[in-house]
Amino acid sequence: MMDFIYALMRAGIPVSVHDILEFYRGLRAGLARDLDRLFLLARLVFVKKVEHYDAFEQVFRRIFLGDASVSAEDWENLLRGKPLKEWLRREVAEGRLPPEGLRTFDNEELLEGFRRTVAAQDGAHHGGETWVGTGGRSPYGHSGRHGGGLRVHGESVHGTAQKVIGARRYIHYSDETPLRSENLRQVLSTLKSLRPIGPENELDVDGTIERTAKNGGEIELVFQRELRNRVELLVLVDNGGYSMLPYVDLVKTVFNKIREGFRDVRFFYFHNCIYGTVYADPQRRQPVSWDRLLAAGKKTRLILIGDANMAPAELMASYGSIDPATAIRKPGFVWLKELREAFPVSVWLNPIPRDQWAHHSSTIGRIGHIFHMEDLTLGGIKNATAYLNVQGRAVDQAA
Repeated sequence: MMDFIYALMRAGIPVSVHDILEFYRGLRAGLARDLDRLFLLARLVFVKKVEHYDAFEQVFRRIFLGDASVSAEDWENLLRGKPLKEWLRREVAEGRLPPEGLRTFDNEELLEGFRRTVAAQDGAHHGGETWVGTGGRSPYGHSGRHGGGLRVHGESVHGTAQKVIGARRYIHYSDETPLRSENLRQVLSTLKSLRPIGPENELDVDGTIERTAKNGGEIELVFQRELRNRVELLVLVDNGGYSMLPYVDLVKTVFNKIREGFRDVRFFYFHNCIYGTVYADPQRRQPVSWDRLLAAGKKTRLILIGDANMAPAELMASYGSIDPATAIRKPGFVWLKELREAFPVSVWLNPIPRDQWAHHSSTIGRIGHIFHMEDLTLGGIKNATAYLNVQGRAVDQAA
């Protein structure tokens, strides 16, 4: 088991001595009588963050389902090393056949048999009784007529597989993973603003212990108001100009998930920089006054989404707006500083990858000195959410 534990550590999963001892206590208590229970026990003990699910599953699959002679290889790479890739993933367009009975395999016997079959097989097979293939009577493959076997990739046809290989149904949460709607929803759900709601009917455990200690052991119950997550969110989106066009799909994904995930959220729009006015519509025809915007209050979380990429004069100069008819003398960076002071719990999300910021306009760095800035990657949004939560707790407690 130590090889498994060391592999988890090499994969970036934090493992403490306490975790190892707890894992071995579970093994001695008989909590891992088969491979399924071992998987659940190990994941429960070692995986503390959802972004480690992916790495954990890959390590577990390599250690317990792979060939020891190629233990350094990922199981997916092992499959790709043979001419199995195309036919393993090919859907059976016709001929769904009813199951002809069930045969129950011992889990370890099933997995070991599958490993030996793949090692001995060369090429694609269809409709047979021995090799890994499609539509046959072998217990290995997919869309076949052998119930209780091991399904490899493909879609479930008869629903009788005892084990499934290659159908990794987790959501990618690693920081390096591309931004998708599934993992983005999970990350955004961690944005919190705990507010006391309703009467004082929830037991304050810490307060009760402290008051009881002061009373010399005489119990005195202390109650408090229930804390609920009541995020009030304000989102300002840069919606104009050619520089944002390459990031339309990315921004749209973030926009939609924010809209779906929060009840108290308002969207406004601007172009490049803000000069005392934002707009209620994407076409920027319905202006919203500065006073109305700032009236949301300090508890509101503010997210600005834009590339911060503009001519330096647009940010630093008087009458800097690209609108030729502008009569606004105050430079854009002054307006942004006022916005930052009005919303201390705020962050700027930039769709330009972080490693490219220095190659674009100097305005990115200057705006980054006003607002905490992250890029629109999964890791960036995680950092932004954590930052908002830390800043938000301080503001909520001070209010």
